[in-house]
Amino acid sequence: MKELTIYGFRPVIEAIENNQTIDKVWLVKSDKSRLFKELIIKLKNNNISYSLVPRVAFQRKYGVKNHQGVVAKISPIEIIPIEKMIQNTESKKTTALYLLLDGITDPRNFGAILRSANATSVNGVIISSSSSSPINEVVVKTSSGAIFNVPISKVNNLKDAIYLLKENKVEVLGLDQAGNKTIYDSDLLNPLALLIGSEEKGISKGILKLINQKVKIPMTGNVESLNVSVATSIALFEVIRQRNL
Repeated sequence: MKELTIYGFRPVIEAIENNQTIDKVWLVKSDKSRLFKELIIKLKNNNISYSLVPRVAFQRKYGVKNHQGVVAKISPIEIIPIEKMIQNTESKKTTALYLLLDGITDPRNFGAILRSANATSVNGVIISSSSSSPINEVVVKTSSGAIFNVPISKVNNLKDAIYLLKENKVEVLGLDQAGNKTIYDSDLLNPLALLIGSEEKGISKGILKLINQKVKIPMTGNVESLNVSVATSIALFEVIRQRNL
């Protein structure tokens, strides 16, 4: 797998702090912000090669998109086997919390979900190798570097992942507006995997048959659904709320 290009101060700083292999960093020469100074210190302390580039030359090469004047080449994001993810979780002696993503193909949604997953100490995110967003610079940027702190596993078939989770006494709840119970009325205290479907198609019918229960987020307005990353965040923080009562 080829190296990854990432943009922005926070993603690059998070990559350094999480011991990602960084080939080189390029920064706009005229930037003297607090984050610029923080990044320079971290680059020097970790002996990471960097270059200061005039703003005009930087924009000529990388455009004027939201890169904050920072670009880095890093090693690919580590993908771990689901068996190792479960084993690592069990060794922590905490109540398991996983995310299963079914058909989340938009990198911005994927990145935002990873950011919420990191904020709620999710033990791992499980995605399909055939129907998921690629792990690219947009995902890294949108996650604000959270991707370096959340274990990710790719599986050929989400059904097999669900079977394996159930074998390890993990309950699988599907977030679906057709659910009979709301997320707030559900018991989220036991080892749990939240299954999230795409905004367009929802959770695949074949996978829905395997879950323990469908739960929904109550809404009182006129919209039929929420953005998938927003809905995921609401569900995750309800898990944390219940577990910290």
